[in-house]
Amino acid sequence: MRTYEKTHSWLTFQIDLRLIEYATWISLGEAQSKCEHISGIPLRPAVAQQLHMVYLAKGVLATTAIEGNTLTEDEVIKHLEGKLKLPPSKKYLTKEIDNIITACDQIATDILIHNKAEISADKIKNYNELVLDGLSLDESIVPGQVRNYSVGVGGYRATPAEDCEYLLEKLCSWLNVFQIPENNRITFGILKAIIAHVYFVWIHPFGDGNGRTARLIEFQILLEAGVPTPAAHLLSNFYNQTRSEYYRQLDNTTKTKGNISDFVKYASSGFVDQLKEQLDIIRLQQWDIVWRDYVHEEFKDQTSEAAIRQRRLALDLSSSTDEPVRISKIPEISTRMAAAYAKKTRKTMIRDINKLINIGLMERTKEGVRAKRKIILAFLPSRKFR
Repeated sequence: MRTYEKTHSWLTFQIDLRLIEYATWISLGEAQSKCEHISGIPLRPAVAQQLHMVYLAKGVLATTAIEGNTLTEDEVIKHLEGKLKLPPSKKYLTKEIDNIITACDQIATDILIHNKAEISADKIKNYNELVLDGLSLDESIVPGQVRNYSVGVGGYRATPAEDCEYLLEKLCSWLNVFQIPENNRITFGILKAIIAHVYFVWIHPFGDGNGRTARLIEFQILLEAGVPTPAAHLLSNFYNQTRSEYYRQLDNTTKTKGNISDFVKYASSGFVDQLKEQLDIIRLQQWDIVWRDYVHEEFKDQTSEAAIRQRRLALDLSSSTDEPVRISKIPEISTRMAAAYAKKTRKTMIRDINKLINIGLMERTKEGVRAKRKIILAFLPSRKFR
């Protein structure tokens, strides 16, 4: 008998699916549906690239913030764009971010380009090495090497050092034979990712960077299951947003001696909420694309100065705000509107507004005028976009 079988008897490398509530299965199925929707949505390349950057920033920040990184999301985005300047004393914060980005890029390349989905102990050690690369560490910690001493996290005592290598190999073997039905790849892929996360945290095989490494393993499994890249960062983001509950749920898995059904419920329901928010953002982008196409179609083949000015007014008004704008403030909504009406009378502006109202692109309210973008919402609930 190995030592861990006495101290951590719940590490059985088995999961009783009967313990997972029906509501959790509904959440997992909903997550699959939403992931499939996100995968099939067409966007402008520039918009898609921006969304990838935003959710990469959210994911890598969440992965490091749980461990104490204090950068903000805006700062991470600036760093990704090469615009962030920090004093030397804070450079390690961006190094932590860069390490996670490097690891995510490597995982995405392995899964999406080379189709290398198998999980191995050596691969996980490499993840840990990437996570800790170039960071200040205690002398006892060697990046990518399994610890040979005992560690504790809060009130939890991790598995015995002499069993860590064995347990890491056993975890990888189990994950590689984890059965995933082809028609429910994402549903069971999410489940597998959550289980892998919890088991890895239980084992805690490295001297440092275990949480970040666990979230990279989770990221790999989600990508392999077919979760689109921007969505594959959402679990890490959710854990960070609910950090206290995340730790409470992890602690509860040891108190229940390995029953992780509550953690799966917590993680899957949070994942669905994150997917809903992501879909709302994507829908807003699609709404903007369709609206712009609709406006251009309304002015098709119209090349007069007035038609060009009116088309730009409809577009700039919708870009600046969905709230009503006082007529006197219209020249302030954009630089080109300021130029367009600089030498025009108020009468010209009123004539342009009336034209846009007559063709259904603008509406008048008590507070002013606004673009009538909701006319293109054929099936979506318009209350979401008021």
